[in-house]
Amino acid sequence: MGSVHARAARSAGGALVGVAASSLESAGRARNAFGAGRAFSSVDDLLDAGVDVLHVCTPNFLHYDLSLAAVRAGVHVICEKPLTTDLRDATRLTSEADQRDVVGTVPFVYRFHPMVREMRQRVLRGETGRIALASGSYLQDWLANATDTNWRVDPELGGRSRTFADIGSHWFDLLEFVLDTRVARLSAQFATQFSSRAERAGGAAGVMTEDTVTVQFTTTDGILGSFAASQVARGRKNRLALELSGDAHSFAFDQENPESIWQGDEFGSRTLVRDPSTLSPDAARLCTVPSGHSQGYQDCFNAFVADSYAATRGERRDGLPTFSDGLRSVRLVEAVVSSASSGGEWVRGLDREETA
Repeated sequence: MGSVHARAARSAGGALVGVAASSLESAGRARNAFGAGRAFSSVDDLLDAGVDVLHVCTPNFLHYDLSLAAVRAGVHVICEKPLTTDLRDATRLTSEADQRDVVGTVPFVYRFHPMVREMRQRVLRGETGRIALASGSYLQDWLANATDTNWRVDPELGGRSRTFADIGSHWFDLLEFVLDTRVARLSAQFATQFSSRAERAGGAAGVMTEDTVTVQFTTTDGILGSFAASQVARGRKNRLALELSGDAHSFAFDQENPESIWQGDEFGSRTLVRDPSTLSPDAARLCTVPSGHSQGYQDCFNAFVADSYAATRGERRDGLPTFSDGLRSVRLVEAVVSSASSGGEWVRGLDREETA
């Protein structure tokens, strides 16, 4: 992710002051790969170098300490999700950032697909009519074999949830963003396909995090929903799909085909394509190339970082995911873990505002 952040920082006009990593040698390799100014032996040294924004691209368990150090130094933060692996930490971090007037953002970047913004605008304009169902999935296969492993599998490094915290969090952020509503209650189930996975250092390690998750939910305005996520879905590389079924129109978005959205009604369906001349202003703003020339994930990330940097200058850009959104996501992760741990019992009261 560091390379994705580095490209986005440059696209937004930023200068890469330096890189800090787990060792000075590792930081040096990253410095060369990213074209940064210096390699630093610690984040404290990097913060002392006078940076404006710290990008936190580490394993999850480090997010809180590194982000908090930056906030207390008065440095703005772009922190990879999850914001933290613990709700109390996410609450503290969000509160400190607010108190110190530090900008903190979290890269829920699928918000920055122009056609997601178009879908959102059509929903807010009431083109769906009353929505009865929100459904979808997020499917990957990069952990489809028992020999596949990664630090995310280890709860000490990645947190108690893997699949939901890693990719389900993106889907639910997108759901609440597009609908401009909140999940009020949910019931979840976990499944782990492999009881052990190869350790990076050799041997085998027991798996304590989920490979697959399903969630049923209801929103504050009574929309019923279902969601499934898997990191062992063979053949699926990064398929985030969201469909909204309304009594006037239905809309669907597929992240692997992001240049269009599907619209349907009882008379048939049509495909709405990314064309700046026909899109709503918020969607057209995010179009960086003419219609028919594909945009993708890096373009989303570039737009997210550009809007984050604009926020540090006091500018407000609609749809920017902040620490408050990161806190919201951590709360949903904990609710999903709680429900799955209790055999799918419903967790209620999730529509209440998070307090930081």
